[in-house]
Amino acid sequence: MTRTEEIARRRTFAIISHPDAGKTTLTEKFLLFGGAIQTAGAVKSNKIKKSATSDFMEIEKQRGISVSTSVMGFEYGGCRVNILDTPGHKDFAEDTYRTLTAVDSVILVVDAAKGVEEQTEKLMGVCRMRNTPVIIFINKMDREGQDPFDLLDELEKKLNIRVTPLTWPISKGATFKGVYNMYRGELNLFSPNKTGISDDVKAFADLADPALDQIIDRYADQLREEVELASAFPTYKREEYLAGEIAPVFFGSALNNFGVKELLNTFIEIAPAPRPRLSSTGEVKPEDAKLSGFVFKIHANLDPNHRDRIAFMRVCSGVFEKNTFYHHPRLGKKYRFSTPIMFQANERNNVETAYPGDVVGLYDTGNFKIGDSLTEGSNMFFKGIPAFSPELFRMVENNDPFRAKQFEKGLKQLTDEGVAQLFTQQPGNRKIIGTVGELQFDVIQFRLMQEYGAKVSFRSLAYLKACWIDSEDEAAVEEFFRYRKDHLAYDKDDRPVYLADSLWMLQRAIDENPKLRFQFSSEIMLHEETEQD
Repeated sequence: MTRTEEIARRRTFAIISHPDAGKTTLTEKFLLFGGAIQTAGAVKSNKIKKSATSDFMEIEKQRGISVSTSVMGFEYGGCRVNILDTPGHKDFAEDTYRTLTAVDSVILVVDAAKGVEEQTEKLMGVCRMRNTPVIIFINKMDREGQDPFDLLDELEKKLNIRVTPLTWPISKGATFKGVYNMYRGELNLFSPNKTGISDDVKAFADLADPALDQIIDRYADQLREEVELASAFPTYKREEYLAGEIAPVFFGSALNNFGVKELLNTFIEIAPAPRPRLSSTGEVKPEDAKLSGFVFKIHANLDPNHRDRIAFMRVCSGVFEKNTFYHHPRLGKKYRFSTPIMFQANERNNVETAYPGDVVGLYDTGNFKIGDSLTEGSNMFFKGIPAFSPELFRMVENNDPFRAKQFEKGLKQLTDEGVAQLFTQQPGNRKIIGTVGELQFDVIQFRLMQEYGAKVSFRSLAYLKACWIDSEDEAAVEEFFRYRKDHLAYDKDDRPVYLADSLWMLQRAIDENPKLRFQFSSEIMLHEETEQD
């Protein structure tokens, strides 16, 4: 198969949602249909004592939530499907936002009972900013929820996008029978199956078929009437979907496999293949001959037994090959990787080559940061990878002096992942963790203990915002901090950071120091240094 053909068959997307909408369950069912797993477990189910396949961290298994993006792939319908299952909780939104830079499209999961929730709106806002193609899956139709027409109206109003239903539910709640495929004009009735794929299928090519009345009784006429009314919504046009102007909508129950196959089959048909990416040197096209890619995620201890650290790189152009030297622009060095990996469900497989759209796991000894690029010689970085200034700050204290080495190593590796930022204050070498969400502190504390054997405690600090201070006038920086020693800290790269305890103080500092640059992202500075080099 040629490189062009390999690129064309890639489908790389993220599944996003508000917490508990069923995102991880839908991911599992995709893996089930793709043959990557043989049975699926329900998240937080008391009956099925099996954690979701994409939730591999111990804290995720215990709490039944996703706190880190999982990367998985499988073959389906002649396509290579790469799924990035993201955290739903708002405290881990930064991980989700970065993940959205590494995908070509999105499936947004909405709870049929709760409708559009706060995090749903925020995530959709990020997609709209980039004109990312979005498909909406209204989940949990087997539970009592809102009327389908009301849900569609709510989607349009709250998400500020036109919608077009491509499937339609047959009733809802306790009488939910399945979905009618409006896109293909066919109806397949499956038996509910929570852990496997049902072979019991009744197919109808025409809603007017009298046999349909015998199967679903009075809901047949209701379905015919609602499908006719639903035709009033905008007609699906692929070019509008690819431009992010209209969102196809699917209904179903991920838990019972209703509507999942219809969604998956349509997705691989209409979703975009790898798309161009903006870089500091211009647009990078998947068809470009030379390799380029960027690191959007770093994870330590995916396998606690081996204490590994993996940098996840989205391939943007060219062909990635193992044991080949590639250029690291920020460090100005060349690296080669003898055991690059890809994930299939929760199993990792060594790979020889990877194409644009693929996500490759690179074993890393500390050379990569989020936002770093890897190229075949070009000194460039990719644009649009977001980072946020922390808004919650706590001093972290090691409770066991005999585990100081493990404490230091754990702090460095976990903060390298981008979930939190690490600052150091003098005198005393005080370690300060800055995050954008409260739950991140719990995760850091849990993982330090479970993965490094370091028991820690936190003490709240009254800071409100962190910003990096930069200037061509070094004396101006020194003068600024001379009277603000209590607000001075250094990040992991030894760059000065101002910790403001109020927005008023921050604004005053900005107004009174025109020679200084107050930046709210360390990554921006990293990229500027790369360009200057």
